[in-house]
Amino acid sequence: VTHSIPACIGSMTINSKQLDNESPVSIFAVNKCYVTVQEGTFFDGSGFAALVREGYKVRSDVNITLEFRTTAMHGVLLGVSSAKVDAIGLEIVNGKVLFHVNNGAGRITATYEPRGTNSLCDGKWHKLQANKSKNSIVLIVDGNLVQTDNPYIQSTSADTNNPIYFGGYPADVKQNCLTSKSSFRGCLRNLVLTKGQQAELFDFSRAFDLRGVFPHSCPGAEH
Repeated sequence: VTHSIPACIGSMTINSKQLDNESPVSIFAVNKCYVTVQEGTFFDGSGFAALVREGYKVRSDVNITLEFRTTAMHGVLLGVSSAKVDAIGLEIVNGKVLFHVNNGAGRITATYEPRGTNSLCDGKWHKLQANKSKNSIVLIVDGNLVQTDNPYIQSTSADTNNPIYFGGYPADVKQNCLTSKSSFRGCLRNLVLTKGQQAELFDFSRAFDLRGVFPHSCPGAEH
């Protein structure tokens, strides 16, 4: 066995002597244990998860669905960019959800602004759908729909070929459709990207780069 166990271990004794796990000599990729755990992936606000190393091609259409919960007013949800300007981005800025798309001619943004300033950042689960179809973009948050007109009607394809970054991105990576650099702090679950009839469920434990992200367990309460 070459991989670590995704579990909590406590009250360990060796030769009748209890080990002090509060002050280890060294520690690597070990997080707290939680009294109550929910399904989901926990982002601690310091990093990101990178998937699709060979590059994700958004092209003319993509439909993104996910659920999130956070108490922070800012945070990157996901970004896919190209070396040029083509990109898509999904982020929380000042408690609003922003969905940006650039098909090459210019960035357009759909913004969902909740009634209460922090009503999306209340630590409860919220459903989000972001849809790009050629040059039209739609954002649906908790059933509320926002549609944005695109003045660049000739340009329909976001020609991306870079990895998808979730919850943040490295300092040396360019993201043309994100305004925030803040890493997401909170939990994501049920993340699906659909192109045409092909739906892809993303499993964060398969990320090729994972920093400050803990797949498959979302703290209900910290212990």
